[in-house]
Amino acid sequence: MTDSWVRALRAGLDGEVDADERRRTEYSSDASNYRVRPAAVVFPRGADDVATALELARAEGLSVTARGAGTSVAGNAIGTGLVLDFSRHMHAVLRIDPETRCARVQPGVVLAELQRAAAPHGLRFGPDPSTQNRCTLGGMIGNNACGPHAVAWGRTSDTVRELRILDGAGVERTLGDDPAVVPGLTEFTHRHLALIRTELGRFERQASGYGLEHLLPERGSSAARALVGAEGTCGLLLEAAVELVPLPAATLLVVLGYADMATAADDIAAVMACAPVAVEGIDARLVDVVRAHRGTVPELPRGGGWLFVELAADSAELAHETAIRLCRTADALGTRIVSNASEAARLWRIRADGAGLAGRTPAGAPAWPGWEDAAVPPGRLGAYLREFDELMRSHGVDGLLYGHIGDGCIHVRLDLPIADAPRRFRAFLEDAADLVVRHGGSLSGEHGDGRARSELLSRMYSPQALAAFGEFKSLFDPDDALNPGVLVRPRPIDADLRLAGLRPTPPVGGFAFPADGDIGTAVHRCVGIGKCRADTRAAGGFMCPSYLATADEKDSTRGRARVLQEVVHGELDWRSPAVAESLDLCLSCKACGSDCPAGVDMATYKAETLHRRYRGRLRPRDHYALGQLPRWLAAATRIPRLANALTAVTPLRRLGLRAAGMDPRRAVPTLAGRSFRAEWSRRRAHRPVREHPPVMLWVDTFTSAFAPEIAWAAVEIIESLGHEIVVPERRVCCGLTWISTGQLDGARTRLRATLSALDEHIRDGGLVVGLEPSCTAVLRSDLGELLPDDPRSAPTARAVRTLAEFLTAEPGWRPPDLGGRTVLVQPHCHQHAVLGFEADRRILRQAGAEVIEITGCCGLAGNFGMQAGHYDISVAVAENGLLPALRADVDATFLADGFSCRTQAAQLGGRTGRHLAQLLLGR
Repeated sequence: MTDSWVRALRAGLDGEVDADERRRTEYSSDASNYRVRPAAVVFPRGADDVATALELARAEGLSVTARGAGTSVAGNAIGTGLVLDFSRHMHAVLRIDPETRCARVQPGVVLAELQRAAAPHGLRFGPDPSTQNRCTLGGMIGNNACGPHAVAWGRTSDTVRELRILDGAGVERTLGDDPAVVPGLTEFTHRHLALIRTELGRFERQASGYGLEHLLPERGSSAARALVGAEGTCGLLLEAAVELVPLPAATLLVVLGYADMATAADDIAAVMACAPVAVEGIDARLVDVVRAHRGTVPELPRGGGWLFVELAADSAELAHETAIRLCRTADALGTRIVSNASEAARLWRIRADGAGLAGRTPAGAPAWPGWEDAAVPPGRLGAYLREFDELMRSHGVDGLLYGHIGDGCIHVRLDLPIADAPRRFRAFLEDAADLVVRHGGSLSGEHGDGRARSELLSRMYSPQALAAFGEFKSLFDPDDALNPGVLVRPRPIDADLRLAGLRPTPPVGGFAFPADGDIGTAVHRCVGIGKCRADTRAAGGFMCPSYLATADEKDSTRGRARVLQEVVHGELDWRSPAVAESLDLCLSCKACGSDCPAGVDMATYKAETLHRRYRGRLRPRDHYALGQLPRWLAAATRIPRLANALTAVTPLRRLGLRAAGMDPRRAVPTLAGRSFRAEWSRRRAHRPVREHPPVMLWVDTFTSAFAPEIAWAAVEIIESLGHEIVVPERRVCCGLTWISTGQLDGARTRLRATLSALDEHIRDGGLVVGLEPSCTAVLRSDLGELLPDDPRSAPTARAVRTLAEFLTAEPGWRPPDLGGRTVLVQPHCHQHAVLGFEADRRILRQAGAEVIEITGCCGLAGNFGMQAGHYDISVAVAENGLLPALRADVDATFLADGFSCRTQAAQLGGRTGRHLAQLLLGR
C-alpha cells in the first residue's frame, strides 16, 4: 500500500487509519495459530467510514476483514488487506426494548456491556462464550458463538432478528426474514432445497460452513440468520437487532461425578430430561491443573470426570426438586447440589480457569488451538470421545478436555507439532476431521472454520454443498473482497502458521525463562485469548492497566506480545522503534503474569527486551536516575535536610527532574530525617536477645530512606512475639529498579550480594520478612530467574515472607480489634501477581475491619509514573480505581504496603497511606 493511498484513505474517513509497522504487527493475528500482516488497520466511527473504506479498498484491489476483539481461535479475523476494527468506536447499545425483548447494537459492543444494559429490565442475551467480557456482538454473529447456556437459550443465530450490512459490492442491505432483499437468494434456496435439507442443520452445533438451513421455509426463510456464522465473508455488519431472554428467577448447580468424560457423555439423555440451562463437562486432569495453579478447588463428588449442570426454575424450591430428581435418575458415582451462589461461582471458576490453563498440557507443553471445538450429536459423544482419545495417543499429542456436553461440543487445545513437524500437524487434523465426520459431527461447534478448518470442509460436505457455499458467497460478495481464504476457496490449513520455523532465541545474559527455555518460546505463550482487553477488575484482576486507560490494542499485553513475536522471528529488531513504542506504556505491574490465562509475563519480557536493546549502549537518562535510584538515595540519606531543601525549591526541582528524564509535574518524596539503617546501627546494640529464632527484616531502600517508621513498627510487632530481629550487616538491594529498566547485569550483581548477606541466616533455617511488596516479590520470583544456577537462590526464595504471611503462621498471634473501622486497601500489583494477598485479607477479616479492596494498579508503578511522557497515563490509570475509591470514602483508613501506591495517593489524592505494620499498632 502506497503512502499516497493511505493519505487518501485518511482524508476520506472520520475514523483513524494506521499503516505503520507496529500496528500491522499487532493485528497480524487473532487467537489462532495464524499470522497474516494486513496492509493497514482502520478504526471506523460509523457506517459512512465503513462504506468509504470498502470502496477505496476495492478500487485498490485490497481485501477487507472485519474484526471485533480479535478473540477468534480459527483465524477468522486476519487478512492481507484492510482490517476494520469495530471495537474502538462502533460499540454502542443503541436501544433496549423490554416489551419486544429486543436489543439493537453496533457490531463493536462487548457482550458484557449488552448484559449490563439488559439486566435492569430483567433480561439478558442468551449465548455467553467464555470471552464475554471482551468479545463483541459482531464477532459473535460472525462466528455464531454459543457458550454454556446455548443448550437452553440457543446459539447466536437463534437470537438474530435483523442485520444491517454492507455487502462486498458496497450495497447496504437490511436482512430479516425476507430473502428477496438479496437478488437471487430466493432462487438459490429453491434450487438447493434438497441439498440443504440433507447436509445442513442436522444437529444444533453444526457450525461448519454456511448456515443455509435458515433459508428453508420450515426454518423461517431468514436471510439474517443465514448470514450468522459467515465469518465476515458475505457482509460487513453495521447494526444488529437481537433477541433477549428473561433472567431466571432461581438457579442452582448440580455436580455429577463419573468415571471419565466419555462415561459422563453416555449419561447425557438423563441429564437433558431435566431441562437444564447449562451442562458443562470437565475432565479430572483439567481439575488437577487448576488445583495445582490455584492451590485448591472446591469439593467435588467422587469421579474422574464431572458434569456441571445448572438448573433454573420459578423458585428455589422448584429448582431444588428438579435437582433431587436429577441426582436420582443420573447414573453418576457421586452427586452434589449447590444452592449457595458464592459456592456455585467458585465451582464455575474451575471451568473458567480451566479454559485458560488448558493452554498447557499436564506435562507443561504449550497447547494450541486448531481442533478446539469439534461437535457431534450428543448421543454419539461418548463413543466419539473414546475414539478421539485413541487418535490423540496414536499421533502422540495430548490436551485437556472440557466443553458443552449438553449439545455435543468439546473443547481441547493440543500440543500440536506446529513449529517443527507441519506434516504431522496436517495429518492429525485430517484424521480428526475424518473421525468427527464418521460420527455425523461438525468440524466446528461454535468458533467457525476460519483458516484452521475451511480446507477440511471437503471432508465433511459433498462437492455439491461446497459449490453451493461458493454460490451463496457470490450473491453477497461477487469479487471475493471480504475475508478471502475462509470457507470458500480456502487457504491451506498449514499456510501462514505463526509458529512455523520458530527456533530458540539465543540468550544474552538475561532471564533464564525456566518454564519456557528462552524468550522466543515465552512470548509465544500469548495465543491471543485477549483477557488483557477486558476490564477484569470486577473479578479481582489487575490486568492490563495501560489498556484500560487507552483502549488501544498497542497497550494490551497481547499487542505487545505480537510485536515481540515478530522480533524473535527476525522480522523486527530488538532496537526497532516499533518495539520501543509497544513497550513504552507497559507499567511492569506483573499482573499479566497471574491474570493472563496463558501466563504471559510482560514485565519480565520488557526487562529482557530493554536488556537486549541497550546492551553495551548509552541508555536513556531516566535509566541512570531511576534505574539506579538506590545508589543515589544512599548518598542523599547522609544529607537529608539539604536534599529535601533543594527539592522543595520548585524551579530547582523541575529543572532536576527534566535533566533526569522525569516529568516536572511530579513532586519528589521527602526523605526521613534519619534513615532506618542509620538508626538501626545506633540502636541494635541495645536490642535484647529473644527466646525464639531470629527473623531477618528485609528493609528495602525506599522504606529505609522515606518511611523508616514502617520498619520500626514491624520490628516492634515481631519482637513482641519473642523473635530477635536481624538486619543484613551491609547495605544490600534486591535490584528492582535495575530490573525494571532492563539493567540485568547490574541487578544480578546486587542479587549476588544479597544472597551473600542472607546466606548464613538462610542456612540456619531463618525466615526473611519483607515490607515492600515489589522488593519482596523480586526475592520470591525474579531471583531464581536471574540467578538460576546459584544454589542459594531457591532456599532464599522459599524463606521469604510478607509481614502478613509471617504473622498468620505465628502460633497464638491474633490481630488487634479493628471492629467498626473501615479500611480502604490498595494491594500492590506485585503482591497480587506474585505473593498473594490472602494472608492480608485474613488478618483484616479476623480484626473485624470493614474492608474495601481497590482492584487495579495505582498508576505510579515504581519508575513508570515518574518518567517523562507517562504522567497523563499514570493519572488515567489511577482514575480507573485508586482515585475514585479515595474520593468515595474520605474517612476510611487508607492501607497500602507499596511505596508507589502511597506516593500516588498522596500526590494525586491528597491521602496519607498506612502500612499493615502501622495499622496493627494503631498508628
